[in-house]
Amino acid sequence: MIWRTGVRIRAMVVLGAALSPVATVSAQDTVKIEAGENVFATNCAVCHGDQLVSTGQTFDLRRLKDNERARFENSVRNGKNQMPPWKGKLTDEEIDQLWNYIRANAYQK
Repeated sequence: MIWRTGVRIRAMVVLGAALSPVATVSAQDTVKIEAGENVFATNCAVCHGDQLVSTGQTFDLRRLKDNERARFENSVRNGKNQMPPWKGKLTDEEIDQLWNYIRANAYQK
């Protein structure tokens, strides 16, 4: 009986240690996503739609895939087609926050 209790306690400690970093990362991601939502609402929603819901006249950002971050950052910084460049207007941190918000709401996770 004591042996079983010891095994259970060790299993709980190992499980707790394994899950702790995940909870921290998730909390950090949540903060970035919420900040990105604010940056989007302030700077991007007028063209890309409220809460990323595109009107169909601009690129639907929810279509961006995980491996398209460089494409996203280039378009944001340098502009593309009718989109003006945001270089110097948005910080690297704000662009990162936007990316996290978009990826959290993307069609393909």
